Amino acid sequence: MKSTIHPKPEALWSHLHWLVVLGEQGSYTGAAARLGVSKAAMSQHIAELERAAGVPLVRRTTRSVGLTEAGRQLVDDTRGAFDSIAESFASVRDRAGVPQGRLRVTAPVALARQQLVPRLPAFVRAYPEVRLELDLSDNLRSLTLEGLDLAIRHTAVAPDTHVAWLLCTTRSVLVASRAYLRRAGLPRTPGDLRGHDCLHYPRTQEAPAWTFEPVVPGTAPRLTVPVAGPLAASNSEALRDAALAGLGIALVPDFSAQAALQSGKLVQVLPDWRSVGTFSESIHAIRPYSAHVPRSVSVFVEWLREAFAPGFGA
Repeated sequence: MKSTIHPKPEALWSHLHWLVVLGEQGSYTGAAARLGVSKAAMSQHIAELERAAGVPLVRRTTRSVGLTEAGRQLVDDTRGAFDSIAESFASVRDRAGVPQGRLRVTAPVALARQQLVPRLPAFVRAYPEVRLELDLSDNLRSLTLEGLDLAIRHTAVAPDTHVAWLLCTTRSVLVASRAYLRRAGLPRTPGDLRGHDCLHYPRTQEAPAWTFEPVVPGTAPRLTVPVAGPLAASNSEALRDAALAGLGIALVPDFSAQAALQSGKLVQVLPDWRSVGTFSESIHAIRPYSAHVPRSVSVFVEWLREAFAPGFGA
């Protein structure tokens, strides 16, 4: 009778790692992209691992890929080991003294386009061994599942499982073009906004409203004003551009309005009042907690803190 020859466990280490990634990504396409291999190679590795294990490890449907009970056990038992190997290798590599390797960063679209990307050439020239990959997205991403090293976020707090560095403070500003204000008049109080075209960021299905309090505390009560206008957009650049076109008064973060205010193309409306609750008042760099921080991440965070330290006041 012909005997079955099983491969040695060490010959399957890469296969096990690919299974871990497949379990995290939930699809062959996503796992192959994460590993930088072809979908065919991914499928072949998993098939080889299943033959060696003697049991199905992956449950395939027309829409998704899931793990069987045996597959989930393998992933749960080995994920920690692979994480430890990755951290150990990164620690050893950092002993070279020169920050290097791929650095994957996600950032909001408007903030990245207006403030981050124009500053990046300085970082690239200072650290030529770091290969920076920038993911522009306003969606909250799972850094661990998508293999992202760092997130730049316009947020006040970070998840408990993450570490956050404050880059700078920010504020929301009301802006309009001179042409619009000549046509519609200049608001003197937040209540005057009821009679204006207000360009707003849609948050909920409820009627939009802006809340204000005086810059000098105690000089007036906090006010919430219902607003309406010809355009709502979930991107501050779009709202700013609509204000530049004279469509109305926009409430946007200062990082989107900075250049237009400095050039005089937009003017600030109601400077004695500050917006409350529309946008966060701080910008953070965020990464999942781990005992070892890659040198490329630490130098990029320090560079960000220095680059963003002045804030975005006009």
